[in-house]
Amino acid sequence: MPSYFDRASKKVYRCNRDTEISVSTVSTRRFSRAGTPSSILSSDSDIRFTRKLGGQYRCGCCVLAAFLLFLLFSGVSIYLGYTFLTSDPPGDQIFLATFRVIEGDSFASELADPSTEAFRIRSREYRDRLNLIFRRSWMKVSFLAAEVLALDGSEGSDLVVHFDVRFDPRYQTVTTGDVVDILSREINRETSKYLTNLTIDSQSLEVQESLKALNAQVSMQTTVSTASPTTTLPPPRRCSNLDLSYCKHLPYNVTSYPNVLGHRSLADVEEDVIAFRELVDAECYRLAYDFVCQVLQPACVPNQPEDLLQLPCRSFCREFWNGCGSRLPDRIKRLLDCSNFPEYADQGGCRAKPGCVQALQAKALSPRICDGVIDCPDLSDEKNCAYCRDGYMHCGVGRTCIPRSERCDGKVDCANGSDEKDCLSLAPSIRAAKAQPSDTPHAAKYNDEGFVIFNEKGMVGKLCTANLNATLPGTEIDDVLQTAAGSLCNLLTYTGVKSVEIRVDDEEDVQYVHMEDPSATEITFVRAPCPSKEVMYVRCGELECGVQALRARSGTRGLNKMAEPGDWPWHVALFKEEVHVCDATLVAASWLIATASCFQGQPKAEWSARMGTVRLSSTSPWQQERRIVGMIKSPVEGSTTVLLKLDRPVTTFSDFVRPVCLPSNQDPPVNTTQCNALGWARNRDLLQRVQLRHSAMERCENISIASVNSVCTEPAYSTDDCNEEEVAGSPMLCLRSDGRRWALTGVGSWRIACSKAGVERPRLYDKISSNIAWVKSTIE
Repeated sequence: MPSYFDRASKKVYRCNRDTEISVSTVSTRRFSRAGTPSSILSSDSDIRFTRKLGGQYRCGCCVLAAFLLFLLFSGVSIYLGYTFLTSDPPGDQIFLATFRVIEGDSFASELADPSTEAFRIRSREYRDRLNLIFRRSWMKVSFLAAEVLALDGSEGSDLVVHFDVRFDPRYQTVTTGDVVDILSREINRETSKYLTNLTIDSQSLEVQESLKALNAQVSMQTTVSTASPTTTLPPPRRCSNLDLSYCKHLPYNVTSYPNVLGHRSLADVEEDVIAFRELVDAECYRLAYDFVCQVLQPACVPNQPEDLLQLPCRSFCREFWNGCGSRLPDRIKRLLDCSNFPEYADQGGCRAKPGCVQALQAKALSPRICDGVIDCPDLSDEKNCAYCRDGYMHCGVGRTCIPRSERCDGKVDCANGSDEKDCLSLAPSIRAAKAQPSDTPHAAKYNDEGFVIFNEKGMVGKLCTANLNATLPGTEIDDVLQTAAGSLCNLLTYTGVKSVEIRVDDEEDVQYVHMEDPSATEITFVRAPCPSKEVMYVRCGELECGVQALRARSGTRGLNKMAEPGDWPWHVALFKEEVHVCDATLVAASWLIATASCFQGQPKAEWSARMGTVRLSSTSPWQQERRIVGMIKSPVEGSTTVLLKLDRPVTTFSDFVRPVCLPSNQDPPVNTTQCNALGWARNRDLLQRVQLRHSAMERCENISIASVNSVCTEPAYSTDDCNEEEVAGSPMLCLRSDGRRWALTGVGSWRIACSKAGVERPRLYDKISSNIAWVKSTIE
């Protein structure tokens, strides 16, 4: 007879029964594996209770399993088809290029070997510049990377740079002519953005497209050279009348050709003006009309050896691009690259967007209007005020305006004495001196060489030397010239004189002064004719570091807690993607010092440096901006200091932007009792100073992690308002032993928040004196 188990198995396979409970011993394990699936209800004893699934459930499971198998089979088929049947994806587009640097850099024998440290540093510098050129161009969508392949040339002579540029053709197709066009704009000194300190032979640029790169063997397709059809240099730029009727509303009446879009005449502009008028009519940007006219007919500023274009500011361009960029024709998109536009006081200045006062009011910053601190690049927030009449000159700092006739009249009218400052200066010409902004007495930039220019009651002229031959023996003339030039260079905060000479003036309608008694202790200048037109031309030495040029008093006397413009001209605010996150300090024309902690976890972020500002939410006429293109970490043990390379050097030094001094290898000779840090108000808007004193290292070690390169400090005075904090990279500045120059002695590694009185947190700074040799060798 069949057993119980046989009967149970027959019942399981019937499709008209729902479920059945069976009692089995341990031996049912074998049956459950061979029969239908089961779910265990209990396993606490040798007797197990199992529930057999009915037929309709079992049939549904089969359908689901078949569907899953179908999906698996389809996925495998698609993968195999894509892997074996489709063609290979297109490879990178590779362009090999070369150019010759004739000024600003030279070849050395160690650069020929790619394994040397000199080659690594130099090639990285050119690679970073090339990457920025293409990442800021219209080809940035497909651009992958640039790499320097070799450096060659003759010892001490021109440097030839060989490099490749790679693009992804899946995003856009790039031609050899496109690459040539981008590089040609950078080689051109007028439009250069990232190669400004180099002179490159335009005829040496060659670009070749690689058909296939295999190790070091490359087959070439085409070669495009930028050799000009003629060697005749274009005439120097000169200003001309603004004739475009569509832009008659502009506040200036002179422009120059070619403009930034390549228009070489009024006829060229009129051919494109319709496209721009459509943008204005589309109302894609509120100030599109102003921006369009300033691009088509940019302002022209007299200068030597040629006049300069004054373009709209970069921030103005970006706002226009955000609103109307998608509507621009492709040809104009390529030319209208906002990264090629200046910002703030850079390269002769730029024209800010109108409506600065209205913008302050919209940001609830109305109290800053007529408060004595300039917050608008055109001074509009301080011009139409009760204390400043129309046509007057603002002193730059404070609520004081003076008539232009009181400039250099021998009487101090401004609180900081700025109206009697730089009454003797250097300039390439009278034309350039008169082109300086006349709204304040502050020069837009320093000139380390030029003709000696006098300014008296608003009248500008040159120093004539014709009377020296009549009043002095020939042997004393050179001594008098050297003494006068030395005094002038020192007055302009330069270190000594490089050269002094007598030149024949070629300008017309120039006023002149003579030195009344050249051998006297104090030289007096008197107006007189100069028939021979022999004038004085001077070249000064290096700019003095660490000098607060706008302060009448040296050291800390009268130095306020709240920073005024020009108090700390070397202080730099660092912005990551337009957000202020760190600080740095200007130590050379192309270099800043900061801390590595600012850049942790941000390898590809876009960083910029803003100089000459004490209010982050304002835009002063003296601000400058650069991009960060490289970072070098300190090799000193325990140091977090880094050197940041700017995309181009700061050539526009002024009373508001100039470098700080570096300490010596030992901690002296700085006055350690006169040390300050620079922080910001709690809303990170106003720059403030924090007086410091040195503290025992044990106190800092109990709270924070110190290194062998750390210096411990604490606030010199307790505060109750908790009104300042330092961001990473903030400087520790100590007065040098001469009592007038400041030196950077430390860098804050982390953010130092404010704290209430009685619980002041000791502050750790990374010592700079141990990094001096590395800093100087890197900068040089």
